[in-house]
Amino acid sequence: MKGSNQTSIKEFILVGFPLARELELLLFVIFLFYYLLTIMANALIIAVIRVDGKLRKPMYYFLKHLAFMEMWYITVTVPKLLAMLLVQNRSISITGCITQLYFFMGLCCTECVLLAMMALDRFVAICKPLYYSTIMSERICLLLATVSWMCGFLISLVKVCYISRLTFCRSNVINHFFCDVSPLLNLSCTDMSLAELVDFILALFIQSAPLLVTVVSYACIVITILRMPTVTGRLKAFSTCASHLTVVVIFFGTTLFIYARPQRIDSFNSNKLVSMVYTIFTPLLNPLIYTLRNKEVKEALVRLLSRNRLFPKTTGSA
Repeated sequence: MKGSNQTSIKEFILVGFPLARELELLLFVIFLFYYLLTIMANALIIAVIRVDGKLRKPMYYFLKHLAFMEMWYITVTVPKLLAMLLVQNRSISITGCITQLYFFMGLCCTECVLLAMMALDRFVAICKPLYYSTIMSERICLLLATVSWMCGFLISLVKVCYISRLTFCRSNVINHFFCDVSPLLNLSCTDMSLAELVDFILALFIQSAPLLVTVVSYACIVITILRMPTVTGRLKAFSTCASHLTVVVIFFGTTLFIYARPQRIDSFNSNKLVSMVYTIFTPLLNPLIYTLRNKEVKEALVRLLSRNRLFPKTTGSA
């Protein structure tokens, strides 16, 4: 009897943002513009770092990886959202949903670890300046970046393996604009206790461990800065960390709100709004923050645009 009452689901329906047609078209234009701007901004940062010899430093090596990751991060969710808003194609196959979930979680976990690696880089630069070039060699930077990507996608693989074994039969409606963990768990009609436990433990680990590394690194950085004899030296040291610290606060603040708790929770509209911050807005905020608050990046950007005659050359510095 139990088996006869369960109907196997072939596809899901993403609710997204059900609004009046005019508002949906307006959101389509806004998100499309935002998506294209995000891709171009991050691609420009990658180009600047690759071309400009003055930016061939460990900090910008990690920034290049972050920009590359943000391009794919926003691509995992926004194109489907655009299709939902324009042609109201809200259906997604189970395979497509699990694939989207895998890449989304893999990139999210990778960013957690990568931000911790960038914090370590700032720790060495400020607290161990004499050994910076030795410790943060090209080989070590490559190793840290590789570890970030591998950790992110391996953890995502484990989580997806447990979730994909569930049977979905309660409903095929996902109250979200992309396939996330909590909405999928809410639709399962099989015992999901193990999947919930594995997901919660891994989510807590992949966020708490990098966050702990970041907090300890910045605690040491703050102590070192306060011991500097001059105010100018303190301000200069802090300015090298300000951009990264801003990104860390935005990213971990929003992701901890969603993921650092048991995953079988109701997908309220507030969760969708918070999810928009780190899935859609931060991929553009990150390059803007690093560009606007970093003098070296701004100067390199001007040199690149001047070289291609897209920006007038300046005769002096501000």
